[in-house]
Amino acid sequence: MKRSSGRGTAPAVAAVLVVAALAVGCRPVTVTRTGAPDSKGVHLAPTTQAPPPLRSHAPPATPAERAAAPRPHRTGHPAPRAARPVMAAGARGAQVRELQARLTQLGLFDRGPTGYYAAVTATAVRAFQKQQGLPRTGNVQPALWSALRARTHQPSRADLYPATSRPVGTPDPRCLTGRVICISKRSNTLAWVVDGRIVSAMDVRFGSQYTPTREGTFAITFKSRRHVSTLYHTAMPYAMFFSGGQAVHYSADFAARGYTGASHGCVNVRDKAKVAALFDAVRKGTKVVVYH
Repeated sequence: MKRSSGRGTAPAVAAVLVVAALAVGCRPVTVTRTGAPDSKGVHLAPTTQAPPPLRSHAPPATPAERAAAPRPHRTGHPAPRAARPVMAAGARGAQVRELQARLTQLGLFDRGPTGYYAAVTATAVRAFQKQQGLPRTGNVQPALWSALRARTHQPSRADLYPATSRPVGTPDPRCLTGRVICISKRSNTLAWVVDGRIVSAMDVRFGSQYTPTREGTFAITFKSRRHVSTLYHTAMPYAMFFSGGQAVHYSADFAARGYTGASHGCVNVRDKAKVAALFDAVRKGTKVVVYH
């Protein structure tokens, strides 16, 4: 038998290489020893890449391990908290009364201390904050309280518990001689003045715009301890008449409702004990001054 020569094999290998080149196009290939040798003895590599190696996953940490793990050290400092106000709206008590009395000394609070922190007190605090160049919050912060205490004196008991809701103020000059019932529409107060000295003071209210209380200098014409109005049929205890049907007298309505109501021209007093004492001290002909 004849041996076949290698010459017939070479064209066949070349044809296979041509077909492979057409199949892969112009994509470059890498070589390994697993492919078929080309004419120069180079082996062709397979075109499919090997899958990436699998990553190993550690089991999740237990709660004990998480608690024991070191935590990163914080180098920053927490932001400082705002100072808690000493007093604010809604507060009540002796300290609020002191605050109001001190603000009165500076002319910023025009009422008698009540011990209750409401809108009028907050407005007075804002005025003082403006004077001091502080934020006008209406609340009393420690710095503001210190500044207020430094600029005022310790209030006396009379300052803390005045006889009237609003300061009586300086009496009208007509009230400074003799025995006078001195009535101020500006401060809503009545002062019993003897020789220029205020013996007692009390809150009062007046007639409405339709029945105003007359202003001027008058004298007590008559007194009636248990008087009843013949026109309005209402009780007028401790009535002291000074101008026609207008009188100073106790008013249960004023005591109950305050300044939400008004009289028919009389001067209403809400402190029954004080008006009773005044009734006993006053005589017919006592001077009455009503002014604004």
